[in-house]
Amino acid sequence: MIVGSAQGAVLTVRVTPRASRSEVLGARDGALRVRLTAPPVEGAANDALVSLLSECLGVARRTISVISGERGRTKRVLIAGVEPSWLAARLAERLGVADG
Repeated sequence: MIVGSAQGAVLTVRVTPRASRSEVLGARDGALRVRLTAPPVEGAANDALVSLLSECLGVARRTISVISGERGRTKRVLIAGVEPSWLAARLAERLGVADG
């Protein structure tokens, strides 16, 4: 679910767009499951994902970017400037999600 890269940590996310509310559901099948109210139109769901992760993790929006899966439900998201261990600890602390 979380791997390191030269730029930071990469998180695998499984997105469900057009949900009744935006929330992080937890980890399942090697990905963080996220529901978003935004539709998957013109990048709206990607923008909503970046905003939600920024708020949940307590990092600036500019440090988060979707690096693959822009048009799919399974995405790889880069959180720049952080270690994978920090990201795993933050997910566990803030969201009750364990890496798995």
